[in-house]
Amino acid sequence: MAAKEPFVVIAHRGASGYLPEHTLEAKALAYGMGADYLEQDVVLTRDNVPVVLHDIHLDTISDVATKFPERARDNGRYYAIDFDLAEIRQLTASERFHQKTGKPVYPGRFPIRTGAFHIPTLAEEIEFIQGLNKSTGRTVGIYPELKQPAFHHNEGKDISTAVLKVLADHGYRSKADACYLQCFDAKENRRIREELGCQLKMVQLLNKEDWLTAADSAARERQLQKLAEFADAIGPNLSVLFKRNDAGQIVPTDVTELAHRHGLALHPWTLRADDVVQPFESFEQMHDAVLTAGIDGAFSDFPDQTLRLMGRAIRE
Repeated sequence: MAAKEPFVVIAHRGASGYLPEHTLEAKALAYGMGADYLEQDVVLTRDNVPVVLHDIHLDTISDVATKFPERARDNGRYYAIDFDLAEIRQLTASERFHQKTGKPVYPGRFPIRTGAFHIPTLAEEIEFIQGLNKSTGRTVGIYPELKQPAFHHNEGKDISTAVLKVLADHGYRSKADACYLQCFDAKENRRIREELGCQLKMVQLLNKEDWLTAADSAARERQLQKLAEFADAIGPNLSVLFKRNDAGQIVPTDVTELAHRHGLALHPWTLRADDVVQPFESFEQMHDAVLTAGIDGAFSDFPDQTLRLMGRAIRE
């Protein structure tokens, strides 16, 4: 059963609690901290290059508005898909800030608009991680997410095909490889598995879909059974896996048990020391709950703290 596999710590956008998300510096720090997997959110440039970027927009993590002020769309946003890679290479990446106010999303983290960080391509990041694997003798995996495939299709681009090619070119082709491929779009995930023939471990990301929190357990199981037709794991919002009972205690919902019943591992998101989700009251309490519920892994902005709270040393 998936639940018996070793618990995996996935560095969410790298060690993003300490350095600007998705920069190679954040990935290097997470690697050194001992994370098992490093996450890559992926979007396409205008010239069809997969780059590692959490959003389809550039304006909340870079100086694009300063360097290319005329390139915003009518809604005032700057889209990566409107820029060639050569132009994106001119940008300086930053700790995330609010698009309207310019203020940091997490005020206690790395100062915004400082440093000399850049937006890497997916190929560059994979080669960076594989180079570290070679020099350290470890096997740290990758965990790419396809961002908004429907948006890319509407723009005339097939992000799934482009990303699968980069992964295959770098040796990630089967479930035996240290790679999970994730996406929120269930229709696209099924297409990737059945039409594109992807044999990688695949993760269906979930937020707070109604069926996850509805009273009808049988309906929840039917949904999970459908996902198991093409997915190997689910990545739910951590808050849907726990609730408070009548005595005020935090207890697991039935989602973990039902997912495991259908062979689905669970990798919920996101463990943040500076943003504790309901129903929890502390970062430590979140980890205690994850451990006791038999969950298979989790995303963390602070992989060093998660590893410590899990009682883990660097996995060889």
